[in-house]
Amino acid sequence: MQGNESTERAERKEHPERTERTSRADLAADCANCFALCCVGLAFTASQDFAVDKSAGTPCPNLAADDRCSIHTGLRGRGFQGCTVYDCFGAGQKLSRQTFGGVSWREAPHSAPQMFAALPVMRQLHEMLWYLAEAETLASASALRTEVGWSAEETERLSRLPLEDLLALDLSAHRAGVSELLSEVSTLTRAGIGGGRKKDRRGADLIGARLAGADFQGADLRGAYLIGADLSGADLRRADLIGADLRDAKLAGADLTGAIFLTQTQLNAALADQGTKIPDGLARPSHWA
Repeated sequence: MQGNESTERAERKEHPERTERTSRADLAADCANCFALCCVGLAFTASQDFAVDKSAGTPCPNLAADDRCSIHTGLRGRGFQGCTVYDCFGAGQKLSRQTFGGVSWREAPHSAPQMFAALPVMRQLHEMLWYLAEAETLASASALRTEVGWSAEETERLSRLPLEDLLALDLSAHRAGVSELLSEVSTLTRAGIGGGRKKDRRGADLIGARLAGADFQGADLRGAYLIGADLSGADLRRADLIGADLRDAKLAGADLTGAIFLTQTQLNAALADQGTKIPDGLARPSHWA
């Protein structure tokens, strides 16, 4: 982290003023204050997740004139499960109301290409802000709290850049620094919790694996492929689940208490029941019957 720290110090000297931080509540999608950017700007292909093909920049056939989804309450039953697991982390409303000043792609069609191109950039920045906000609350990683705060402020500053600068960002470089910092936070948080090398399953291919009742307490499951895996009754307490693919993973009765860097999107993509324990601050998806 030494090189990243030097860069951050230089940036702080260049931008000494404190940036007003986006609240955790604002890092959740607020569709009422967005121009339906994900429903227009993103492409999807007919599959298990989407009933039809749609190219980027083309409005979804379910999008109404008031920028609301006409089948919102029945998306899963109508073949649009993919829509229910997408989360922009509040990027949509920031672009709509701040970056573009409340002028929509309908009112200014010439701005549409840039607006849609900016969505994935802003989403990544807001996703980083979400993880950094959580990192600041982890008592076991308090030694890194100041550095996490600096990183969050810099990420916030980047999210408020003018459009041209936002689109020109070297996002990969910034994300690499944030990822390394979050990895250090994770190591401190999971230290001494049944860990060891046997619990390092970072990026592991566990698609469809039979892992019912498995002990993953304090495990590193960053980026693990858990699509369709049976994790019924598994112990995932304090596990690092950042980027883990939980699509159709069976989490009935699993314990995710204190799991770190878990998002609502991941829970929405999984299958579970009322016996599944989830971290505070996340909601139990309605399809978990």
